[in-house]
Amino acid sequence: MTTVADVAEWLDTFAPRHLAEAWDNVGLLWGDPKAEVSRVMTCLTVTAETADEALAERAELIVSHHPVLFRAVQKVNTDRPEGAILLRLARAGVTVFSPHTALDNTVGGINDGLARRLDLEQVKPLRPSPSRPTFKVIVFTPRSDREHVLDAAFAAGAGKIGAYNECSYSSAGFGTFFGTEAANPAVGQVGRRETVREWRVELICPAEILSHVLAAIRASHSYEEPAIDVVPLEGTSGGPGIGRLGRLEAVEPLEAFVARAARALSATGIQFAGDAARPVRKVAIACGAGDDFVPDAARAGADVLLTGEARFHRVLEAKALGLALVLAGHFATERPGVEDLADRLAGAFTSMTVWPSRRERDPLRVHGATDDQ
Repeated sequence: MTTVADVAEWLDTFAPRHLAEAWDNVGLLWGDPKAEVSRVMTCLTVTAETADEALAERAELIVSHHPVLFRAVQKVNTDRPEGAILLRLARAGVTVFSPHTALDNTVGGINDGLARRLDLEQVKPLRPSPSRPTFKVIVFTPRSDREHVLDAAFAAGAGKIGAYNECSYSSAGFGTFFGTEAANPAVGQVGRRETVREWRVELICPAEILSHVLAAIRASHSYEEPAIDVVPLEGTSGGPGIGRLGRLEAVEPLEAFVARAARALSATGIQFAGDAARPVRKVAIACGAGDDFVPDAARAGADVLLTGEARFHRVLEAKALGLALVLAGHFATERPGVEDLADRLAGAFTSMTVWPSRRERDPLRVHGATDDQ
């Protein structure tokens, strides 16, 4: 049986909540984590339309990119549209998880997906993450304990490096100890020096979970007094950063890049600012409402910033900084990531039925465009 908590744990592993912006509200925002789940729908936003679809298709969980409860609320009732939607979902037992900016920023998330669709190379963060206090935990175990200790440390959150989990290093050696009369050794006898084959096991651990990881290691270790070293590491990246910066294989005019973005994102009505003939090679990306990244893109030497939407004065700022802007639409820059997430969830939970909302549409229309565009 798969529960909402199981899916939430997977989502927190793929898009860890510490990657979300400080102002954001991410995680399991509505419903019972213990509820069983077999049908999951992803969408960009919980609206009347997507809620209707989830109820009609008997989804037990909605994974909505945008938070269903973004700001603090004092009441939930049918006087407001969001209250009416949430109460309908609650009556049907539907839960809602929102990853939002954690999904934007994570490895393989929305910004990485945009870079892939645009065929960018040498992709790196547009705004690197600040360093986070991180430690290397070194523990010495008898051969019979190594796997138990690793399992416990990994379950507590240690051993994560970038897009990889359960990372460790082990080397074999010999340990010695002399148990006094007050000791109760798991191996050997009191009153003599013992020499045993041991493993030296090393794991990376962020500061915020260090005490939890150490407690898990001690609980899984057979020694009365396990030997554990904790070594601070300097200059450890805080994560994959925010936004992306990459290069096209070859220089192309801005107008050609706009056409490339339109094809890659199936977007109509793309706006752009800058000389249509200006050469473009270095591309900055920030999905959704990413005009705050104009200064970052300019400092990084980007020729163009592709984002969803921008305020008028940010457009003027970009022009003054010599940076072209391509505004593909909030929906167009983030909806592909919702579809990618459905595929990932379906691959991780093969017993579940997972689909991206089929009814969700961009609320903005382009004059003269057909509904098929």
